[in-house]
Amino acid sequence: MSDGQVALVAGATRGGGRGIAVQLGAAGATVYVTGRTTRASRSPMNRAETIEETAELVTAAGGRGIAVQVDHQQEDQVRDLVARIAAEQDGRLDVLVNNVWGGDPLTVWDKPLWEQNLQDGLWLQRQAVHTHVITSWHALPLMVARRRGLVVEVTDGLDDHGYRGTFFYDLAKAGVIRIAQAQAADLKPYGVTALALTPGFLRSEAMLDHFGVTEETWRDGIAKDPYFAMSETPAYVGRAVAALAADPLVDRWNGRSLASWQLAGEYGFTDADGSRPDWGRYFADSQRGVAGDPEDYR
Repeated sequence: MSDGQVALVAGATRGGGRGIAVQLGAAGATVYVTGRTTRASRSPMNRAETIEETAELVTAAGGRGIAVQVDHQQEDQVRDLVARIAAEQDGRLDVLVNNVWGGDPLTVWDKPLWEQNLQDGLWLQRQAVHTHVITSWHALPLMVARRRGLVVEVTDGLDDHGYRGTFFYDLAKAGVIRIAQAQAADLKPYGVTALALTPGFLRSEAMLDHFGVTEETWRDGIAKDPYFAMSETPAYVGRAVAALAADPLVDRWNGRSLASWQLAGEYGFTDADGSRPDWGRYFADSQRGVAGDPEDYR
């Protein structure tokens, strides 16, 4: 990614969104980071991370971070955000990352569809799928007008990974992949690329809290879940997006469903600790009962 590019990371308060924003900043981009939690108010997620912190990390990495409080369910807020970007950046938007999620409190893992709360499940679709559509609807005209750009739809799992274990979560994540594929078809005549991207086992702030560890002590969590040995930091998926944004031939990925570990092999980047975790290969070998030492997959 060359200096001077403009990016919007929708849903950049924490986790993968923050990792993506920071790595785009490290590549020299101006990055608009959006989310609901600010230092003045928290979203229903009730987490401590804020968009201001993310913007500061982007700037510290070498870019320019701009925090904008936006609820991407609210069309007027998204409209105003895009109008601001257009006014401040002379109509330029090079990268759009749709990473809005917010579905953790609404996801139920141990009940079939008919035993889950229907309204919660439908609200999850509103938060995790409709927000992507709303944001793209408003932002894509900036890219189409310049006949260039990259749209990244962040999801969980590739398009051939099968059922994700619970109905509404699966519907949301598979829906985001389909959004990428549909956008790719619509955008191809205008020179804009759209694709879906999944991290592996993401070592987000929430996941660290879940295991009662920090980034420095994360390996202590392996005792609770052996798969945690193959986890990756948000920087890994962030570097994947930065690599895609810098690729002059990125249109070869148009409509594809991609993974952080796959792109690490393609572009040669590493995770923050210099390793290259291959979650896909490790998980597949584990399912077949032939996985070896997790360190052999890093």
